[in-house]
Amino acid sequence: MKKIELEIVTLSHSISQSHNYAVVLGEVDGSRKLPIVIGSFEAQAIAVAMEKMNPNRPLTHDLFKNALDTFDIEIKEVVINNLLDGIFYARLVCVKNGETVEIDSRTSDAVAMAVRANCPIYTFDFILESAGVVLEEAEDRPTATANQPARKDRQGGAFNQYSMEALNKMLEDVLAEEDYERAAKIRDEINKRKERNQ
Repeated sequence: MKKIELEIVTLSHSISQSHNYAVVLGEVDGSRKLPIVIGSFEAQAIAVAMEKMNPNRPLTHDLFKNALDTFDIEIKEVVINNLLDGIFYARLVCVKNGETVEIDSRTSDAVAMAVRANCPIYTFDFILESAGVVLEEAEDRPTATANQPARKDRQGGAFNQYSMEALNKMLEDVLAEEDYERAAKIRDEINKRKERNQ
């Protein structure tokens, strides 16, 4: 079966399931998108890696990547290889000393590892035919953090009410507290302002 390369298009709150997120993967050479519902911890793990945040201590996915690096095991690619009863299945394709080994993985964990290993993500046509969608152009903007209608801080104020200096200080504080979900929202606001000022 021919593999189809995917890339992360967006990471957002799931419309269909509250308290969950969706990572949307898109065909590199096509228009189909593959939305996959994931938990908040997995969304946080993906967002932290995409935003290139440096947590004070390694998250679980960072620890696993560090262990693989220590033992000279390279993640060559991630393959979303099956879809059964609405559940996606994935494998990490790893190489050590020229030998290829496939490791079973939850799809959300596999995507989090792919971002850290900077390796390609693939799937097969039958999965895109079953679960793929074609999204409107306006929805096709890449982002690394959860899209929310209002970016709110803990006290309920909107992030857009803060100065850049205050946002940068707040970002340092939440990273020190290891609140990566909130850090991603603050980073999103900072990036949005930088883009506007370019």
